[in-house]
Amino acid sequence: MEETGVQIRLHGNPADPVLVYLPGLHGDWTLIGSFRQAIAGRARFVELTYPRTLEWSLDEYAAGVEQALRSAGVQRGWLLAESFGSQVAWPLLARGFFQAEGLILAGGFGKHPALWGVMLTEKVLGRISMDWMVRALVGYAQVARWRFRHQPEVLAGVHEFVERRTELDRQAAVHRLRLIARNNPAGIAHQVQVPVYGLTGLLDPVVPWPWAKRWLRQNCPSLAAYQIVRSADHTVLSTGARQCATQIAEWINPQGRKNRGQQRG
Repeated sequence: MEETGVQIRLHGNPADPVLVYLPGLHGDWTLIGSFRQAIAGRARFVELTYPRTLEWSLDEYAAGVEQALRSAGVQRGWLLAESFGSQVAWPLLARGFFQAEGLILAGGFGKHPALWGVMLTEKVLGRISMDWMVRALVGYAQVARWRFRHQPEVLAGVHEFVERRTELDRQAAVHRLRLIARNNPAGIAHQVQVPVYGLTGLLDPVVPWPWAKRWLRQNCPSLAAYQIVRSADHTVLSTGARQCATQIAEWINPQGRKNRGQQRG
């Protein structure tokens, strides 16, 4: 039976700064295990999983996130938007129910800097058979078993990720790609009042960061910093988990921001 709403789970001390994770195109929390471990003790980490909907608009995604946060009593905190999650974050900020203290884009963007790539991926993913998809997932799982052999929690997430991939899941990803291709959140970005930060891996062919960064500089006056993690790729929260956790902890910690501001002054 498929879920119909956004799922939510919380980790960590309620007294710590709240960090709400909006997942990327895959739509769930299964690949965030390494970052979850790295940020433990420094944030109240809130994870979300989207339903496999073929109908929701980006605003409806944002409304679904609002409902999940409301049900968990989470009304304030930081948004950590990974890739496609950034497209959900912009309307979530505009709606205003969730009192965002800031937005962190992890491989995220405003208007996608390579729309031709988005449309090509949509066509390929829309035509690929489940048989080929299963073969690719089996190969990914074999690599992951070696790569994360000393991280059992991360391995468990990888196994859950593989198990969750279904035909409907593939169709939902295609639908999300169409939403990306049509979206330009410049109007919202111009009006954002909270600080916006960017994190990206040095090698990111999915969302080329020089153009993503330029768009943010031109359209988002609240852009405060944009950091490149040289050892990471598009999935920067996973491939650069420790570096990302350290940087994000500094951004979301009020004392850390105060000290940094005094140093600049």
